[in-house]
Amino acid sequence: MTKKKLAYLGISLLFPGVANSMHIAEGFLPVSWCMGWWIVYLAVLVAGFSRLKTTIEAHPNAKLLFAAVGAYVFILSSLKLPSIAGSSSHLTGIALGALLFGASSMSVIGLIVLLFQALLLAHGGLTTLGANGFSMAVCGAFSAVWAYRFLKGVKAPQWLAVGGASFVSNLVIYSCTSAQLAAAFADSTATFGSNLIRFLSIFAVTQLPLAFIEAIFTVLAFRYIQRTSKAEIEQLNPNLYETKNNHISA
Repeated sequence: MTKKKLAYLGISLLFPGVANSMHIAEGFLPVSWCMGWWIVYLAVLVAGFSRLKTTIEAHPNAKLLFAAVGAYVFILSSLKLPSIAGSSSHLTGIALGALLFGASSMSVIGLIVLLFQALLLAHGGLTTLGANGFSMAVCGAFSAVWAYRFLKGVKAPQWLAVGGASFVSNLVIYSCTSAQLAAAFADSTATFGSNLIRFLSIFAVTQLPLAFIEAIFTVLAFRYIQRTSKAEIEQLNPNLYETKNNHISA
């Protein structure tokens, strides 16, 4: 392992706040990894923008709801909570929008939210935005949809399916970030597996209870939207009101 990699890995393990937990900080990933994650994220972003454009054109009234979902993600993911060794952890809020607008559409919200946080809050970075966007707005969004489908498939009540989707999404985001960091600093002396275990063990201390808290928030937010924006939801995804064979598209 090079001295630079060793320094980065040591800092991240002792003071994971440098990586901002989910949001990997500016300059923390090697350039090649930054470029690779940007390419992957942009591919999903193009598909997500196309889907969102089609949705908004078909349902213009959904613009305000989409803005509200974006604000929800921005606020929750901007609130840092103290973690271990001076680090911080936070909620994400990405599952709510994934269930309402589809998983791929969340790549657009992810870009907007992460860009503003990097520029205004020094939370994350521009070079690492591709990696952060992939973990939060791609892995987090799709895992929420798949978790919801599974829970409804086993006849779980609506509140449990929504809350469970949020819980899984939050943990998947942090697992993905841990994997990104572990892969970037893996070599013959510190393998991907050993690095992954270290990062996951650090983040899990505070992320498990935070995932539970986010699940509660998401259920409450979803129920509020059901009451205030029923017409929009029925247009966007009427299956969210069904009690059988619920299917949320990606």
